[in-house]
Amino acid sequence: MTTRLTIRIDFDSKRQLGHGKIRLLELIAAHGSISSAARAMKMSYRRAWLLMDEVNNMFASPVFETQLGGKGGGNARLTAFGRKLVELYRSVEKDTEQRFADEIAELERALKPAVAKE
Repeated sequence: MTTRLTIRIDFDSKRQLGHGKIRLLELIAAHGSISSAARAMKMSYRRAWLLMDEVNNMFASPVFETQLGGKGGGNARLTAFGRKLVELYRSVEKDTEQRFADEIAELERALKPAVAKE
């Protein structure tokens, strides 16, 4: 595994946005459903729904929309704001990685060698 930097934005003590919620949004966009996104992340549908409901209620504009299912089941899709939210988060993440690349490399050089698991 290579070193990676993850960002969590704490808007206040009850509203946070981080890598997991953003990844779930990306998977909803890719799969078109919360249940498929949850399976891809190996989490329960209920957990995924609660996380997405939390994100949807965090902002003034909706992040995703759902449509009740019929024969083929329901679906979910990101709104324009939801797509922008993912884009902004990934931009912050990329900019931070670039800005602190030298410092992260220095920390990596200071690590003890990894111990192989048996």
